[in-house]
Amino acid sequence: MLSPDSKVRVLYIDDEANNLLAFQAGFRRLYDIYTAETVADGMNILNEKDIQVIIADQRMPKTTGVEFFNIIRRAHPDPIRILLTGYSDMESVVDAINKGEIFRFIKKPWDERELIAAIQNGYELYQTRKALSDKVTELEKANDELNRFVYSTSHDLRSPLANIIGILNLAKMQQPESAENEYFAMIESCVNKMDAFIHKTIEYYKGIRLDDIHEQVEFMKLFTDAIELCNMQNPKIVFDVHVEQPVSFRCDAFRLSVILNNLISNAVKYQRSEEPHPSVKLSAVVNEKNATIHIEDNGVGIIEEHLNKIFQIFFRSTDFKNGLGIGLYIVKEALTRIGGEIFVRSEYGKGTAFTLVIPNQPLPEG
Repeated sequence: MLSPDSKVRVLYIDDEANNLLAFQAGFRRLYDIYTAETVADGMNILNEKDIQVIIADQRMPKTTGVEFFNIIRRAHPDPIRILLTGYSDMESVVDAINKGEIFRFIKKPWDERELIAAIQNGYELYQTRKALSDKVTELEKANDELNRFVYSTSHDLRSPLANIIGILNLAKMQQPESAENEYFAMIESCVNKMDAFIHKTIEYYKGIRLDDIHEQVEFMKLFTDAIELCNMQNPKIVFDVHVEQPVSFRCDAFRLSVILNNLISNAVKYQRSEEPHPSVKLSAVVNEKNATIHIEDNGVGIIEEHLNKIFQIFFRSTDFKNGLGIGLYIVKEALTRIGGEIFVRSEYGKGTAFTLVIPNQPLPEG
């Protein structure tokens, strides 16, 4: 309902001056009324006033009411639209309703109670939509502020962690044979896990904050860069790399590198300690439509009942105690952002294979 100290702002457009005068006389005590005889006058009022409900006559000489609503929809989408029409205009009215262009239609000559009810209902819909829009804006702002806070805090936390690692290394150097070194190693392991978690968090929030930037990608370079990083984890891993890229491939290079680095890192991390020949196979086949990427290892594999949960945030298989539960979630989020798909096949105790299909983005026009 309307508050007693406010009036709905109503714009009525009709080419007949008598109708405008009648409307003004009949409803001026109820509403804050603006009237216009032409579409141009109506547009001027809309540009100057915060109109909440628009009423337009369908039969006007130069522009019909439906056509007027079509004209204003982009520049003024919020006001509720009500159409006044005679029986002969019903076909165009039904078409307008089906397209969502008008809220209600009222037959001429209007019934005062029916028109008041239409304006009241229209205003309530206007208020509901506005409240929803304001809430969405508020939530988007809060989410953006939260993202900035987490991203900034994550960066700030990495510096003291690096200092802790440095102090631990200094302590071990000064007491190389000390019994305390076992405790130093435990502290170092915990700090490294925390640092890895923060690094993953930063990657995720970078992915949220950055716009999509499509650029040319060379898969051999992406694989080589990822392998260099992973060799520090386990230098015993043998990589088998195969790339077929006869055409150029465009994609969001940052998000693609995050995806590949996470998947290849996992393939290295979750190897079986008893495996004499640990290996990771990497392949990419590119055509004009997409790239199909395959990453396969002969590691520990994934328990079958866990396969449908591995992309959930913080999910960790009981056999993956060293995992953070965020890497595959980041992979899925980044893939969704670039329009890709991922498929997983795994046999526990034998290894895991991920297949990705990523669309090749066209060159920008012009």
